[in-house]
Amino acid sequence: MKLVEGTVAVDDVDAFVAEIDEVAAATGATVQVFDARYVVSERHLERAVELADRAFDRGENVARERAVEILLYAAGRRQITDALELGVSAGENRVVVLVDAAETPSTSEERAAASIRDRVLDDVEATLGDYDTERVREYFDVGDAELDVVDGDLEALVLERVALLVVEK
Repeated sequence: MKLVEGTVAVDDVDAFVAEIDEVAAATGATVQVFDARYVVSERHLERAVELADRAFDRGENVARERAVEILLYAAGRRQITDALELGVSAGENRVVVLVDAAETPSTSEERAAASIRDRVLDDVEATLGDYDTERVREYFDVGDAELDVVDGDLEALVLERVALLVVEK
């Protein structure tokens, strides 16, 4: 798994998604774009990939496409429309782009990551870890009492929500 970070101005979300799909098809990599304000860590996305792949292996996946299943796990949601909040929207976006190729990781991932940097992002800059604490807490429904129990470790609670999606089926 590779992560590409940066900013992108999205005029038309459908056209943006089509361009991402072109990169994925050309490289054989799974590509999913996340709004960086919701991604608490690299581990957040690693865990989503692990659980999405496990769901496919067991025939328990909700989505037909791997990228969408990864989005569902990262969001801790079963409904695609709810999970899409973690994606891009029209306007200026700070993003984390997940690139993962299970079959030929190094070659496909490198090509896809380079293509994302060259074709999609306006600027390549660090965005991972620059999440919006209040937005994350609201989206993942993390209250003060729960946060106090884990000594303020929001990442631990988000990872728990990601993992609990399996149980909530």
